[in-house]
Amino acid sequence: MILELVAVNAHYGNVPVLREIFLGVEAGEVVSILGANGAGKSTLLNVICGILTEKEGKVFFQGERIDHLLPEKIVRRGISQCPEGRRVFPEMTTWENLVLGSQTRRDKGNIKEDLQKMFALFPVLQQRIDQLAGTLSGGEQQMLAIARSLMSRPILLLLDEPSLGLSPILVREIYRIIQELRNRGTTILLVEQNVRKALNVSDRGYILESGRITIEDSSQQLLANPKVKQSYLGR
Repeated sequence: MILELVAVNAHYGNVPVLREIFLGVEAGEVVSILGANGAGKSTLLNVICGILTEKEGKVFFQGERIDHLLPEKIVRRGISQCPEGRRVFPEMTTWENLVLGSQTRRDKGNIKEDLQKMFALFPVLQQRIDQLAGTLSGGEQQMLAIARSLMSRPILLLLDEPSLGLSPILVREIYRIIQELRNRGTTILLVEQNVRKALNVSDRGYILESGRITIEDSSQQLLANPKVKQSYLGR
């Protein structure tokens, strides 16, 4: 198992956010974390990345504990997060944002090759290469944020609400790219409110409600689950 969370709790001050989380991701899998806004999904990713320090429990990556490491050391281990809200650097160009994503790498000679791979996966970024990131459309910024995360050559990619605020056409494009990454064998932990889209590209999913995992199953079974249908699929 490439990622494992064991009895993880997290809180902000005295306010509990995550309670007794047990979760695992196998190499090559796409696993979805699903739930309503405020369920604790983004907090879960921040625990994995070492951003949230108010936590208890164990986080293992490739068999080694990482819950005590600083965020930059976790990135060097091979975990990259594409955060909610994109968070590109608006005053930097598309090129500069992409190169920034590779700063933790030691194999500097391969960066140019990976930039070409990003342009093949996201052709619009090559067209916007010298454009300030802040002037890109919302969909283009999301593509840039994902590409920037991939530039670190992650072993595990964390995607936080990649469809948030995008039009239906752009959501379809973003999920086409996620499907392509899956086909390439990229291991992804995907946080989403768009339950149907997420389950259609993932192998398994966890339903998070009020900081607790209430359902865990294959994506196919979750799509057929009456509770999931009623609560998250609108039927």
